[in-house]
Amino acid sequence: MSNPILIDPLAFARDAAEFHKEISIADLDERVHEVLASTAGVVKFSLSGFVDRLRRPSLRYTLTANVELRCQRCLGVMPFDVASDGVITLFTSETKLEDAVAQDEELDAIMAEDEFDVQALLEDEIIMGLPLSPKHDDC
Repeated sequence: MSNPILIDPLAFARDAAEFHKEISIADLDERVHEVLASTAGVVKFSLSGFVDRLRRPSLRYTLTANVELRCQRCLGVMPFDVASDGVITLFTSETKLEDAVAQDEELDAIMAEDEFDVQALLEDEIIMGLPLSPKHDDC
């Protein structure tokens, strides 16, 4: 099980806090390891808090990682670069969240809780950034 990186998301956004960090792939959750050929490499990420133009607390993240996948044709190891970035808008009211999403279908919004697990976000982004059936270009 991975060690969570917990923040208070509303305070982080309000204070315009930010951090940059590297985490070893080996330190991520088993659900990430299951889809990789090895646990070699690191994830580099940054997180910054801000208040958007509509005065909503938000979190901006970026991550890059070079991981090793298993080619589905030759079963050899193949390197793969994962890169992801996005903005998560925080809400304290379900009604306001639903209204905002109805007005902007591309809005990535969540209910703000007391703690937000940044590492779980990174793990999800890595998994979603992987191809369904990885293959070498020459396979």
